[in-house]
Amino acid sequence: MTTRAVPFHCPYCGEEDLEPYEGDGGWYCRACARAFKLKFLGIGVKI
Repeated sequence: MTTRAVPFHCPYCGEEDLEPYEGDGGWYCRACARAFKLKFLGIGVKI
């Protein structure tokens, strides 16, 4: 299993023009010029 989550669209503008950005989990949206990071927290029941 990989630790990298791949987004399908930008959470800010909804565009799909994304590229990896500086390190693990970072993404850059060319459409709105924002950078963001994703982190997978898990699957299942919240304890």
